[in-house]
Amino acid sequence: MKSDSGIPAAMNRRLLLKGAAGLAALGITPKALAQSGEGQGRTANSDPATRGLAAEALTGTSLILLGTRGGPGVDLKRAETSSLVLVDDTPYLVDCGYGTMRDLVECGIGYLQLANIFFTHLHDDHTADLPALLTHQWTGSRTDPTDIYGPYGTQAMVAGALAFFKANTEIRIVDEGRKVRPETLMHGHDLPATAKPTRVFKDDKVTVTSIENTHFPARSKAKMPYRSLAYRFETKDRSIVFSGDTAYSENVVALAKGADVFICEIMSQRIYDQMVRIAKEEEAKGNPNNMYRHVATTHSTPADVGRTAREAGVKLLVLNHLIPGATNLGRPNLPVTTFIAGVRKEFDGEVIVGQDLMVI
Repeated sequence: MKSDSGIPAAMNRRLLLKGAAGLAALGITPKALAQSGEGQGRTANSDPATRGLAAEALTGTSLILLGTRGGPGVDLKRAETSSLVLVDDTPYLVDCGYGTMRDLVECGIGYLQLANIFFTHLHDDHTADLPALLTHQWTGSRTDPTDIYGPYGTQAMVAGALAFFKANTEIRIVDEGRKVRPETLMHGHDLPATAKPTRVFKDDKVTVTSIENTHFPARSKAKMPYRSLAYRFETKDRSIVFSGDTAYSENVVALAKGADVFICEIMSQRIYDQMVRIAKEEEAKGNPNNMYRHVATTHSTPADVGRTAREAGVKLLVLNHLIPGATNLGRPNLPVTTFIAGVRKEFDGEVIVGQDLMVI
């Protein structure tokens, strides 16, 4: 049985959401009920007694979407990009955009037990909360190591985060008698950007492989060492693949082959068309390397997403990093049908439109 509802009929797994956000799995929120499906986004849970119950009830391997907003910016409806793979009681964080810290607490996981963090790439809508997370881990008296993995620049980013809270460190060492320095606990690791799936991490819970995606075009890579990655998490009961920000990519297809869950970014066709038009106008003005060209050429349209899911033969497609994600620019979030219709041209399997704090 096929479903666009957000509750896949073929999967024998509970879908646990926070408070009224349960309706979001069906493409419905309280605002959507009043406005014919527009305005999907996070829904506040005002009852402190029920906070965190979703995460506490999970067993096996689960995916928690912490932030599903596409692009940089502060949005009260959606947090910037961040997801959590939870294997029994062990969390693995993928990206850490603005809002991640609050959502980690909101879903009941918290940030002190995070030992492994993975970055798809180093745009600020994927990294903004890392300094806050690391400094609060140290101030919160975490004494186990935290390892941060990502493409070239990740080591330098972690060093920069440590420099950011150096004053906090020095003050508390003197004033509170702390003995452990954060730089002995927090380590950044630069991963290679490869053309074939490559194992980059393994422990007793999960094996992680990565591959380079197509978020950075050749013209840009020729001038910089920075790269962008997709990840596959293999556990005892599930395979979960993150596309990262990317245009259509044969590498991502190879990484996602037969995956149980495929989390893929998506840009509405309307936004794509608009970006192409403005990019041409900017190029005519003598500005070929502009933001509009970047958006149009390095993100995935609904048809691109559907093609990737179909060619990879994934079991469940989760739409994430939704563009447009902004609600503070005079544009409402789009109804789920805006994304589903284009995906359906290429893929007839299970599809969920991601919402913040959704657990799959």
